[in-house]
Amino acid sequence: MLAQIVLFDGFDLLDALAPYEVLWAGGDIAGGALQVELVSFEGAREVPSTPTGMLVKATGRIDLERADLLILPGAAGSLGGSGPGSIPALLANAVGTGLSDVLEQALAKPGLTVGTVCGGSMLLGMAGLLKGRRATTNHAALEALKDTGADVIAARIVDDGNLVTAAGVTSGLDLGVYLLERMVGPRVAHGVEALFQFERRGTVWRAQGHEALAW
Repeated sequence: MLAQIVLFDGFDLLDALAPYEVLWAGGDIAGGALQVELVSFEGAREVPSTPTGMLVKATGRIDLERADLLILPGAAGSLGGSGPGSIPALLANAVGTGLSDVLEQALAKPGLTVGTVCGGSMLLGMAGLLKGRRATTNHAALEALKDTGADVIAARIVDDGNLVTAAGVTSGLDLGVYLLERMVGPRVAHGVEALFQFERRGTVWRAQGHEALAW
């Protein structure tokens, strides 16, 4: 199996690298059952991250024919305003590259799962790809995500079938462990938790079982 983590100009460093390391470790202890790549829409290049400006090398292009999992990080910056360093501007720039067309194809492809961390779901929402989909994002952007047409769930991880979204920036660790459990199995996920001395937080929300009534 192959996981590709999508980098774009201004991506949040931890959003991308936390699930990268978790998935890489899971693939390693599973004897190579899962491979992980850093990619971009444009192909191999050095991609500037936020908030530090650190350059991270994408080794290739998004490849929907090979990928089983595509993970989309958010961006770091100011929530308000429309300056070039604001989160809305960075996400809008990513949408404008043509990335949104690839993501639409990814969500329509059978057998391919799209995951997001923090503002990664907002990028999907801004591209018009979350209408009627259950999703979460950073707590500060839940209302904005709702405005895109998403059915917003205030949970740390929301599993909506081929779309798995995670909340704030540190939830990228939880997303990685959950996706390992889902794709490779619970023993590998537990092994990575033990290796990292980390336990996944919260209950993954899924549309299963009895509906929870309000108190």
